[in-house]
Amino acid sequence: MIKALIVEDEEHNQHNLRQLLSKYCSQVQVVGMATDAIEARQLIAALQPKLLFLDVQLSGSNAFTLLQELGSYDFEVIFVTAFSEYGIQAIRFSAIDYLMKPLDIQELVTAVNKAVERITQKQENHHLRNLLHYLQHAQNKQEHRIAISSLKEMRLVPVQDILRCQSENSYTFFYLSNGEKILSTIPISEYEELLQHYGFIRCHQSHLVNRRYVRSLLRSDGYILQMIDNTTVPVSRQRKDMVKEELLKN
Repeated sequence: MIKALIVEDEEHNQHNLRQLLSKYCSQVQVVGMATDAIEARQLIAALQPKLLFLDVQLSGSNAFTLLQELGSYDFEVIFVTAFSEYGIQAIRFSAIDYLMKPLDIQELVTAVNKAVERITQKQENHHLRNLLHYLQHAQNKQEHRIAISSLKEMRLVPVQDILRCQSENSYTFFYLSNGEKILSTIPISEYEELLQHYGFIRCHQSHLVNRRYVRSLLRSDGYILQMIDNTTVPVSRQRKDMVKEELLKN
């Protein structure tokens, strides 16, 4: 059994989640429930749970402040939130699961199964550290690292090191500036959304490029981008005007 703690400031949400876990997630045992950050810190120290269900917005505080104060992370976290904006970009960037209220049973089961699998593999939760690092350096994009879900592991890669991405069915290949190639199990559309504010251009249905690594735009039976590593990337006819505009930006 995986010991779990629910941190939620609304009592009816606490009991609803506890009932859903009891009914659909038999591998999880809820050992405590906290309504605020102070109580949560006390219960984490006393009960040492391996899984936290953590409401993003807490009375007088928030989940991220609580995590920063804890300092060590030998547990997994599933965030729960009623809001789609606050902190979600940072959570997704670090490939941490979150659930939107009202809770969807299948999404809950999927998130719990993934968390249980990760719990059996490691002690330290590096993704939480990456999340907090992201939040602490929110304005300095050069500091940001994105979590890439590969077939064998989860890699934390500096965004500035990504040269381009290429779609392969529902997978995505990442090409890094050092010549390394990583296969991700996540489709390129999700990465396009996450990387849109980092100078990445979706120049083709199957290609996403980092503008800083584009050497030139060439016209040869259509348009292609030549990257600094001398590889070429096609530009779709529908996107050529947008690509030109993006390349001219500072």
